[in-house]
Amino acid sequence: MKLTKGYKQLIDEARARIKTYSLEEARGLLGSPDVLFVDIRDVRELEREGMIPGAFHAPRGMLEFWVDPESPYYKDAFGSGRQFVLYCASAWRSSLAAAALTDMGLPRVAHLEGGFKAWKESGAPVVQREHHEHGDRPR
Repeated sequence: MKLTKGYKQLIDEARARIKTYSLEEARGLLGSPDVLFVDIRDVRELEREGMIPGAFHAPRGMLEFWVDPESPYYKDAFGSGRQFVLYCASAWRSSLAAAALTDMGLPRVAHLEGGFKAWKESGAPVVQREHHEHGDRPR
């Protein structure tokens, strides 16, 4: 089977039109009340590797549903008007997710260059995932 467009092309096209923060830029945003880091990895990845302090967990498979105010799955965090910095393990999923949210019209969406792997390897702060009974909600 020959695809008309592979994952590499999808990622390249997404990255050409989304905002990307370098590790240094993202570290400078950590703790800002105007910024919400959004971890789109699977819950098993969070439990195994930890996450960026203060990040909101929004699994990639539910992201568009959580962002849309008309969805029964909508999460208030996405109506906050904050800058959203998405990240995954290696910045592939977050590239595609940032492009999708931009297409949906969510303002101020970016992603983290190199993903969580690069963040952790750089010595940036990491915390263990907090467990919430009914979804991960920022407090």
